[in-house]
Amino acid sequence: MPEGDTVYQLATFLRPLLRDRCLVDARVRGAAATDLVGVRIDDVTAHGKHLFIAFDGERVLRSHLGMHGSWHHYAAGETWRRPARQASIVLDTGERVYVCFNALQVELLRGRGVRARHLAQVLGPDLMQATVDVDAVVARALQLSDPQRVLVDVLLDQRIACGIGNVYKSEVLFLERQHPATPLQALDASTLAALYRRASTLLRANTDGGRRITRHTNDDAGILWVYRRRGLPCLRCATPIVTQRMGRGGRSTYWCPSCQPALSPAPTSTSATSSRRDEG
Repeated sequence: MPEGDTVYQLATFLRPLLRDRCLVDARVRGAAATDLVGVRIDDVTAHGKHLFIAFDGERVLRSHLGMHGSWHHYAAGETWRRPARQASIVLDTGERVYVCFNALQVELLRGRGVRARHLAQVLGPDLMQATVDVDAVVARALQLSDPQRVLVDVLLDQRIACGIGNVYKSEVLFLERQHPATPLQALDASTLAALYRRASTLLRANTDGGRRITRHTNDDAGILWVYRRRGLPCLRCATPIVTQRMGRGGRSTYWCPSCQPALSPAPTSTSATSSRRDEG
């Protein structure tokens, strides 16, 4: 599942292969991208889940793999492993062809255009970076989120910080002992900062292209704490791990009911209860 670490690894792989090369052919969403042909590629970079390929200071090709996207590369004339109709991007250097299949988002931007500037403002800090201003991330979370918004949605919001996906969401919440349905307003700034600091640490520890690891105990019990471990004993307390689709996108979330207890509902008066019923 592509998250910030996956796209970072992808940019690291593609950068030396594409930088300073010129394309002999290019297609974006099935249409010829003639503006990119013969133009030098400046760089390949990642920002969270977004991959950016910059062309000669003028054009930027952005892709977001989503759940099902992937990049392949082939020798000239080699048969593709997926049908051409699934190709979201095709970059042909003459010697090799780089194909992005089934991307969630693809767009060609002007490097200094309105859309590029808008993305730079909208996307939160990249948690893969060596230094992350966690205080700025916390400020964005408080500014962009309703106080009652649950943590599963807060962590996945790329406007706040870029890079966290469904796997890291569950792992971070477990390691920081936070129930996934906890509302943002229940956390103080330091606790919220700890979530993003932990996420950055986990992401940056997975840059070598190997299997994604959040648990480094050498006991053969697993390399992830809770993700996809439904019904298995918690690796801390042996309570069975539970899962539920929750949050805005209904994404699967895994947690330990003992290590991550839900907040007890606050007592309410009769008048307050009646008021909520009146609201719908």
